[in-house]
Amino acid sequence: MKIIYTDSLVIGAGLAGLRVAIACKQRGLDTLVLSLIPAKRSHSAAAQGGMQASLGNTVKGMGDNEDVHFQDTVKGSDWGCDQQVARMFAHCAPKAVRELAHWGVPWTRVTKGPREVVVNAERITLEEAEEAHGLINARDFGGTKKWRTCYTADGTGHSLLYAMDNKAISLDIPVHERVEALALIHDGGRCHGVVARCLITGELRAYIAKATTIATGGYGRIYSVSTNAVICEGIGQALALETGVAALGNMEAVQFHPTAIVPVGILTTEGCRGDGGLLRDKDGYRFMPDYEPEKKELASRDVVSRRMTEHMRKGKGVDSPYGPHLWLDITLLGREHIETNLREVKEICENFLGIDPAKDWIPVRPTQHYSMGGIRTMAQGQSPQLKGLFSVGEAACWDMHGFNRLGGNSLAETVVGGMIIGKYVADFCEDEPLVLDTALAQQFVDKVRAEIDQLLEGNGQEKAWDLKQEMQRIMMDYVGIFRNGPELDKAVIELQALLKRSRDLGVSCKKRHANPELVEALRVRRMLKVAITVASGAAARTESRGAHAREDYPQRNDRDWLSRTLATWPDAEALMPVLSYEKLDVMQMELPPGYRGYGADNAIHHPDTPLRLAEIESILEGLGPNASREQRQAALMPFELPAALMPANERLADRLAPVCVLPPPVEPNLAGDDNS
Repeated sequence: MKIIYTDSLVIGAGLAGLRVAIACKQRGLDTLVLSLIPAKRSHSAAAQGGMQASLGNTVKGMGDNEDVHFQDTVKGSDWGCDQQVARMFAHCAPKAVRELAHWGVPWTRVTKGPREVVVNAERITLEEAEEAHGLINARDFGGTKKWRTCYTADGTGHSLLYAMDNKAISLDIPVHERVEALALIHDGGRCHGVVARCLITGELRAYIAKATTIATGGYGRIYSVSTNAVICEGIGQALALETGVAALGNMEAVQFHPTAIVPVGILTTEGCRGDGGLLRDKDGYRFMPDYEPEKKELASRDVVSRRMTEHMRKGKGVDSPYGPHLWLDITLLGREHIETNLREVKEICENFLGIDPAKDWIPVRPTQHYSMGGIRTMAQGQSPQLKGLFSVGEAACWDMHGFNRLGGNSLAETVVGGMIIGKYVADFCEDEPLVLDTALAQQFVDKVRAEIDQLLEGNGQEKAWDLKQEMQRIMMDYVGIFRNGPELDKAVIELQALLKRSRDLGVSCKKRHANPELVEALRVRRMLKVAITVASGAAARTESRGAHAREDYPQRNDRDWLSRTLATWPDAEALMPVLSYEKLDVMQMELPPGYRGYGADNAIHHPDTPLRLAEIESILEGLGPNASREQRQAALMPFELPAALMPANERLADRLAPVCVLPPPVEPNLAGDDNS
């Protein structure tokens, strides 16, 4: 058995994983990253539109701050998020954007003076302040009150990932590429590392670490059509689930993005609509104002996806060999804007559709896009059930997204969550000893080896490809945008049958080294458990909240369902997870549940909501009219962060106020310096 020791082990080399690794390495800790692919090919590179942070530099962003960003995030989550985590996130987002600028991200910058933009299908002129010239720009995104999505044209994820990876390289952080984690090494209460397989040689290795962080992204590929990369198969979540101890949270919360191209499902960024693009039906009619007269195309993603689906159900979709679709019209933005700020979208349309989006409408329809659920963690990023196991980014249920994520908050979560949780991982590594239990490691290595032996040497008749394809069809047909009891029950039954069949898996290629068929066979069993967890959680939740829309239970039910779903799989031979629920305490919320702002307010309200509202009013009255924004917030819901991240953020409005002139700091001022 080959054993590799380290202080901090990170599974996944996307933005979230690399940011945790950087935080640990900067503390002098031995840090190691495992990745299926080279770091710069991670799925983080696919993010297009931008990253939310309340900088308030542009005329459309003036007045933005942590309070507004926090409120947008909570409402976007349909009150399903952890509000303290949302506060931590909103506070640190400006710092993360500014840090990335210092690391080399070429953020699109504000140019002083007049500029033309398209708002609500009308071309208007904005006048940017002279003092804002050269500061980081922002575009509009769905579900936000202010323009706060910082961007680099429509290649933001690409820019961020390259800068982050270059920073990791400069710190000499090793990334073991083409390596797949297959099991967590644990004793039921403490995680000690992972068993991983080299995808090239087939070698099994035990990685032993003080802290293990899972940052493997989402589970979109349990669906047949997804904007996710093919590596986003939920294996990180499955590793935690198969411990039988660690819980997954809100796995039924799956987001569908409104504008993926037909038929391949590649994303066209929300920046298309944020910059002024329109949705049209088969008659060329702009239909979103009929459904959402205030926000129109820039309603929250789950809302737009449902409205599009409703409109197609009325027969207003465009017929195609791949089913009905709608049109995304960005022609009104003009060729110069498209070739400057939406150039990746232009290349996607040219290469995959053979059209010019400056002249032609883009065929789109809602497609699986994001996983709000994941490995349940505390605010510090650690699993409550398994000490030493951390998770960050889309792999985790941290839980700042609740049941729906706002556009731009995912890319932000990777680096903000990585920044915050990375410090807590480093603290843990400094405080905890490295447990060198080689017998325990051998036990888990032997278990994985036996699984591989059974696949290669057994007489199994089932094929991984067939089971995977059937699983993806079931999820797409029955656990989609609109859900109902009979279909969800059918999904669970059919997925359980597939899980049974997976116990008779076999492979025709008997190689122990590079063997894609073996890789699929090892993954599909784990993917099926993730899929069953999603479907069973959705079947059990008899309400509609965020992206979880039940046609048979259309109301958001705060009275009975203001809770987070927890799923564990204690019996390895079982066909179902064990579901339990973690109540959200209204009396601890800074923003109690209310009207989200879309459609009719049909929520079944929580009995504590009026009590908390009265308590908030009393607290604010007691502070008096001269209390600062920060004092009011702290009185309602205090939150904790590492000391280095607690200073208040500076904005352009603050710079314009009379202040004492101080010498510039030696280190970058992440609270208030936009310039690299």
